[in-house]
Amino acid sequence: MITTLKRIVDEFNRQTVLEKGLHRVAELVKQTMQTECCSIYLADDESRHYLLMASDGLSPRAVGSVVINYDQGLVGLVGQKEEPVNIANARQHPRFLVTPQVLEESYNSFLGAPIIHQRKVLGIISVQQSDAEMYDQNSVAFLVTLAAQLGGAIAHVEAREAIDRVERNNVRSRALKGVAGSGGIAIGTAFIIQPKISFSSILPRRTHNIGREIVRFKQAVKVTQQELSVLSGKMNQILPSDTSAIFDVYHHMLNDNLLGEKVHAQIHNGWNAATSLKIVIEEICAEFEQMEDPYIRERMTDIRDIGQRVLTNIVQKELDKRPLPKNLILIAEEVTASMLAELPREKLKGICSIKGSNNSHAAILAKALGIPAVMGLEDLPLNHLDGRATVLDGYSGQVFFNPDAIVTKEYQALLAEEKELDLLVQSIAKDAAKTKDNIPVSLNINTGLAVDFEVARGIKADGIGLYRTEIPFMIRSCFPSELEQMELYQRALDAYPNKPICMRTLDVGGDKPLPYFPIKEDNPFLGWRGIRMVLDHPEILLVQVRAMLRANMGRGNLQILLPMITSIDEVIECLRLIEQAHTELSEEYDQVISYPKVGVMLEVPVAMYQIGLLSELVDFFSVGTNDLTQYLLAVDRNNSRVANLYDYYHPGVLEALQYIAEQCEKYAMPVSICGEMASEPVGLLLLLGMGYRNFSMSAQSLLKAKWVLKHTSVEQVQNLKFQTKSLSSPEQVRQLVEVLLEQNQLGGFIRAGK
Repeated sequence: MITTLKRIVDEFNRQTVLEKGLHRVAELVKQTMQTECCSIYLADDESRHYLLMASDGLSPRAVGSVVINYDQGLVGLVGQKEEPVNIANARQHPRFLVTPQVLEESYNSFLGAPIIHQRKVLGIISVQQSDAEMYDQNSVAFLVTLAAQLGGAIAHVEAREAIDRVERNNVRSRALKGVAGSGGIAIGTAFIIQPKISFSSILPRRTHNIGREIVRFKQAVKVTQQELSVLSGKMNQILPSDTSAIFDVYHHMLNDNLLGEKVHAQIHNGWNAATSLKIVIEEICAEFEQMEDPYIRERMTDIRDIGQRVLTNIVQKELDKRPLPKNLILIAEEVTASMLAELPREKLKGICSIKGSNNSHAAILAKALGIPAVMGLEDLPLNHLDGRATVLDGYSGQVFFNPDAIVTKEYQALLAEEKELDLLVQSIAKDAAKTKDNIPVSLNINTGLAVDFEVARGIKADGIGLYRTEIPFMIRSCFPSELEQMELYQRALDAYPNKPICMRTLDVGGDKPLPYFPIKEDNPFLGWRGIRMVLDHPEILLVQVRAMLRANMGRGNLQILLPMITSIDEVIECLRLIEQAHTELSEEYDQVISYPKVGVMLEVPVAMYQIGLLSELVDFFSVGTNDLTQYLLAVDRNNSRVANLYDYYHPGVLEALQYIAEQCEKYAMPVSICGEMASEPVGLLLLLGMGYRNFSMSAQSLLKAKWVLKHTSVEQVQNLKFQTKSLSSPEQVRQLVEVLLEQNQLGGFIRAGK
């Protein structure tokens, strides 16, 4: 069954047009299940009906014209129940819908399964036959499994075709929905960064310049032949001639006129060079796959390899020549720190990522840079977007590609209002942070990028609440030396002289890999990360702590923060290593070296139940709401499939944060919030109501937080902690606080516009 299912889905993905792909699926399902009819209907939410898109067994004239309302017929019943419906005599069922134009009078039995993707019914696949008997359980299992696999593939193609329809037919734009990663609006041009070019990543694209595409293909073949000649020469020196003869086979394939003729034919059909090569290679491989001879089937690998080489030379040349748009919206499968570092900050206006959630590392970097971001766009047709006009709404998580004139005009007006709001909050840049009823609040910045200090210049902050030391590690090709680290830390300590600078020890792993120190794990967020890694490699921690202590000489404002603490023993061992580094430096410099305050991050849930014991060892706590939420909810915050479940406004998460505040008060321990929750107005007011008074956030968020605090009294938020106890969902919590923000005329901080 697995092989058959894979073949059907591969056939669908191989087709260049949705209708053709669905028709091919209907043909293969009918053939595989040995039934008399297979039909596929797709949902139209605006019209609330299913449209017959493909059928092998019903009247061809019905395809593309017959619609069934959501509350009608057996097809509608499958959609309503969201489960398979298996009926022996469909014509006797009360929900049977007589539709003369489909010509289904000869069919009695009916089996339908919903095609669901991300909890949404995209369509229905059904089979029918004349025998009045139910389909057996193997048939049901097959159809349900196929429908589940088709869901993602259809969503991907529909997203692509929705973009094309706007371009071709001048229809209204449809937004693709992701997760709001960083607030703000961006209007610009999509710029794709893709780590690997493959046939699966190539989406069908048309061309009107046939001559140019033929030249592109021929040039790519020529470059590939030159590369193979070089490789063949190298291999002949180290391998027997019969082994390296594979390169002769490759040369023969490229010189074969048949391959070139087939690609040229597809280009003449209106497809560009990359799409044409994809069609031809996949057709050849499909033919080879049907061969019984195992040797011939194995040649599929050679065909794919040579095709991949030509494809890379077609696409890469175009990618290398691309100019950077003036207003660039970066789009990638997964946005990394190195990508952001390579792009000019003045051109980067927005970020779009297939992977990630609102608190993945990419989203945190976007907030630090003040760049609007949308994460978790799982169905994004990546290779279909480069160079397209784009509107990104970092508040709602919506992205428009090829936006129509109305959408563009609306967002241009909202962007103008955003700029007005930014100018407004700038007016209090040098004011101390306090509430409307004059309660002082400590606002610090989260940092790790050099640009953060530029952003924060002129903004009154109470220090650095979280210096992410891992970012300089992540954008290098090897571990930075003690001297390099010392110089970086000196700049941070000098940015806010006489104010506390809290430096977190190296926290890599999870969604923060080091390219030169790869960590491959099945569950990286539950694995070797944070303090666990550096305690296994004390040489890394000792060098880092020495660099921190040396940077602090003559300054005295360093604090050290330990991440991912799960046990008392880990803290004791860290303190021993800090003491060792301190003693070494005291002897080397023959002087008194100031000893920094040491704190622990409360982010692993078990640590919050050890606050009493930990308070005897350390000087302060810092709550990492990003990871604490992830572990409390058992949600990988980088997984786009479950990104909608990651929410620190979950009432259970709020209970945990309230407990931490109460325990810290009980043991008279200073505590701050350094996670992203405090950078959002809703989160800030909830935390303020719980009793937290020390917050750390991106420099970009600090001014807005200062404005929100200035226009909100503690009295207004104190009851929130009691009101949220009776709520059952994050949405209800959010709505509760948003009403208060709107009442205080602060709605512009949670949505687009003023």
